Amino acid sequence: MQLNLKVMENYGLFTKTISLENMGIKNATVKYQLSPDELHDITIEKGMGVESSTGALAVNTGEFTGRSPQDRFIVKDSITEDKVWWGNINLPFDSDKFEALYNKVTDYLSGKELYVRDSYVCADPNYRLNVRVVTEYPWSNLFCYNMFLRPEDSELEDFSADWHVVCAPGFKADPAVDGTRQSNFAILDFTRKIALIGGTGYTGEMKKGIFSALNFILPVYENTLPMHCSANVGEDGDTAIFFGLSGTGKTTLSADPDRKLIGDDEHGWTNENTVFNFEGGCYAKVINLTEENEPDIYHAIKRGAILENVIFEEGSNVVDYEDISITQNTRVSYPIYHIDNIQPGSIGKNPKNIFFLTADAFGVLPPISKLTPGQAAYHFISGYTAKVAGTEAGVNEPQPNFSACFGAPFMPLHPTKYAEMLSKKMKDAGVNVWLVNTGWTGGPYGTGSRMKLKYTRAMITAALNGELDNVDYTTHEVFGLAKPQSCPNVPSEVLNPRNTWEDKEAYDAKAHELAAAFRKNFAKFEEFANEEILAGAPLA
Repeated sequence: MQLNLKVMENYGLFTKTISLENMGIKNATVKYQLSPDELHDITIEKGMGVESSTGALAVNTGEFTGRSPQDRFIVKDSITEDKVWWGNINLPFDSDKFEALYNKVTDYLSGKELYVRDSYVCADPNYRLNVRVVTEYPWSNLFCYNMFLRPEDSELEDFSADWHVVCAPGFKADPAVDGTRQSNFAILDFTRKIALIGGTGYTGEMKKGIFSALNFILPVYENTLPMHCSANVGEDGDTAIFFGLSGTGKTTLSADPDRKLIGDDEHGWTNENTVFNFEGGCYAKVINLTEENEPDIYHAIKRGAILENVIFEEGSNVVDYEDISITQNTRVSYPIYHIDNIQPGSIGKNPKNIFFLTADAFGVLPPISKLTPGQAAYHFISGYTAKVAGTEAGVNEPQPNFSACFGAPFMPLHPTKYAEMLSKKMKDAGVNVWLVNTGWTGGPYGTGSRMKLKYTRAMITAALNGELDNVDYTTHEVFGLAKPQSCPNVPSEVLNPRNTWEDKEAYDAKAHELAAAFRKNFAKFEEFANEEILAGAPLA
């Protein structure tokens, strides 16, 4: 859908007014391309947020403090029917139902004050996708300023949107009529090129909606691998890629003072062997955030940033990052330029190391191990981390959590499609692949302790510097992983997880338990996997 645009000259300054009539939104008061300061102030004036002691805006996203995977849909039509991997993750939505629901949302937004932003995704100009965002709330629009890439003023006059995001948190669907599961929804329509979001104020639905669209578009039409990962670049120009689910350290570990950050969450890997950021900002967890452990994120929380669902210390506007009374998923979004050490252009070349990050709450996996190509494909398809007690209702002890390609909720195609692309690129580029456990050591969650961040950083630094290339390795008895026996600045006993447990038999039992969970999860992929991938499975 194209929008009616009107361009005016005002005292020599370029201004632009937007009509949303062609989108079905009538008589709206449109606030176009407002600055972060304007959106910050409007949010406070409307009583929708407060300013923290650092100058960052703090908001409450309401009922939903995270994504709602069961309420994410893709319109099933001629474009998607034979390409999307339909199932429990990619839920189909009827095209006619989408049209009717879209019309209800646009009727709801008509006559309201709305915030419109022109932006784009994909830092590589060869893959650029223009996105126009229409939001009901000012802070939703500020989030998109932070998270999407920002056009120059000169690019706005002739801006033409490839995709639209329509976000109406105040609209509630009627499941019996609208075809949704409940009142909230996030729906992608690849024919109309719209991401439609309603009933939820959680801002991550907007960025993940566009990420999901790119995860379909880039492999199908551009032969480019989309990745749920962070990435950085060393002084020699080598790119490192960090895959990992939420809470595994993807943002923290890519923010390295000795390397330039490309981005912290979403990237593409091209046939030209370059890696580019999809986004223009970072969206980081802030639970237990400290200046000592995560200085880059800590100092990025200033005016222009948005804190979500945090609690202030009593009688102040100082954030208590340990307070999780609203949610454990407390977050901050900020533009990437809030980080000092960033890669110009957000593009890297020459990928040399890939790190799969997992927070193993069972305390079984080695803190670092080197993977064969088959093991790399197996663990990429598995996408393992663990849920710890208290993170979700009913979770009273660690539970394995598998998310294919370390991002299954955002991957419309079959996981083996992405795995095959990754495997080919790894071999062509001669990349080293490492599995890094940022989780527990000395026992499972509740008995052992979380791996020290300084040790994890030291192991990653050693891998990047080639200091693990010529050390002795032993093979993990259950998982078959190659474990280095020494690493600079890391005690040798830490490198073998079994040695950190007092009860060795308990360790063996837990390792076999986790291996069985891997095999059970992978059963649904076996018929699509080749012999090399199947050989990457646990040994026992």
